[in-house]
Amino acid sequence: MNGKDFISISDLTPDRFEELISVALALKSGREGPDFKGKTLALLFEKPSLRTRVSFEVAMRQLGGESLYLSPQEVGLGSREPVADVARVLSRYVDVVAARTFSHAAIVELAQHSSVPVINALSDTEHPCQALADLLTVQEKKGRLRGLTLAFIGAGNNVAASLALATAMNGMRFRIASPGGYELPKAVQEKAQDFARASGGEVSFLREASEAVQGADIVYTDVWASMGQEAEAEQRRRDFEGYQVSEELLQAAAPDAIVMHDLPAHRGEEITDEAIEGPRSVVFDQAENRLHAQKAVLSLLLAK
Repeated sequence: MNGKDFISISDLTPDRFEELISVALALKSGREGPDFKGKTLALLFEKPSLRTRVSFEVAMRQLGGESLYLSPQEVGLGSREPVADVARVLSRYVDVVAARTFSHAAIVELAQHSSVPVINALSDTEHPCQALADLLTVQEKKGRLRGLTLAFIGAGNNVAASLALATAMNGMRFRIASPGGYELPKAVQEKAQDFARASGGEVSFLREASEAVQGADIVYTDVWASMGQEAEAEQRRRDFEGYQVSEELLQAAAPDAIVMHDLPAHRGEEITDEAIEGPRSVVFDQAENRLHAQKAVLSLLLAK
């Protein structure tokens, strides 16, 4: 977002991240946003979604603009038509593109060939809009980000990657507990460590879930098998035994710790019903904040 696009948390500076949070909070509180009448958002999706699609469509509508959903069958990104051609065509029709793809490289290529802003609405590498909504929720619930400890229990996936970068950038302590073979990619670990050194935060890469949640202010989990990994689901259930967020695990967290999950949840696998429905859970506030985070991203990108 230092340039025209929002592809990775790494595109932000700490000041820009803070600005996005401030804009999201202001818009949520009822402050009048920009008028995007006559502007159109293209939702270019290779993966189906509830929260991402609805939050972007409603966000654009509340800001006065329109949105257009493009399914995998309609576009065939990179198969029916080259990614670069799709980018150049859409740039002639719409004002901004939000892409939800399997491949991060496809979003990068879209942005390279697009003359309008491109937003990463999810890729196999990162989920920056989710991380923004997550820390918006933490800011609301805790009143600050700096100095807080977020424990992520599960695979080092796209959600974990964006969270690692976002928390480290904002002076938080990030701990992730993953089984062997499911760690965050080395490049993400190194970038998060760089951000933490600059901000005064900390990052820890652990094996034991109980160690990660010790005294944590936020306990976060995600599905063990993401979309496109269904064939690995049974193996992952075995590998992730002992990584379930339960009331028992939460006893080691801070007394006022909150529980987060980006949804959809596989209840009884990575999280119990008691944890997701309990008084610590802010999961549905977190889901709502996707709308306000999306509005902030659109506001700042289209205001240029």
